[in-house]
Amino acid sequence: MTAPSTFGLSSEARNLHWLLTNLVEEVPGILSVAVVSSDGLLLLSSDPALVHARTDQGEAAAGAPEARAVKRAGPRGSAADLATVVSGIGSLTVGAAKLMDYGQVKHTMVAMDEGSLFVMSISDGSLLGVHGSAECDMSVVAYHMALFVGRAGHVLTPELRSELRKSMENKTLENESTGSPC
Repeated sequence: MTAPSTFGLSSEARNLHWLLTNLVEEVPGILSVAVVSSDGLLLLSSDPALVHARTDQGEAAAGAPEARAVKRAGPRGSAADLATVVSGIGSLTVGAAKLMDYGQVKHTMVAMDEGSLFVMSISDGSLLGVHGSAECDMSVVAYHMALFVGRAGHVLTPELRSELRKSMENKTLENESTGSPC
């Protein structure tokens, strides 16, 4: 995977980028990953080039469901959409937990016909969301997400969240000016 540009970022931000890249590369079946702030803003996302590289290595030729998901045009399947879904599911489950008076939500898993969605709390409302293929092993994904959360949770300070948010905004502006869809 070509790592997302980390030029000009703090060492903590570069470490989070590395952890995210490692998560996507190490776990088979992960299509995309998003780290979302408590207010629903995308802080960090996986490099879409990896998803395209994975499907181009044979899965696309076989017509796998992952290939169909990756080849969607427009906003469907984008990092911003994953962030929106992750934030919505996070908010819904927190509300349900409060209503039922069962404590804090630790994680949520949604299994669909052609894929899975995993949402896990990181710290003070921040969330890690993973979009996986139908063939991914849910227990392996959950384990690696827990490792990410354990490593990232203590460094995700308000200052770092602000830095990551600005980095994502700059990346969006750069992509809009070049006409790049990612």
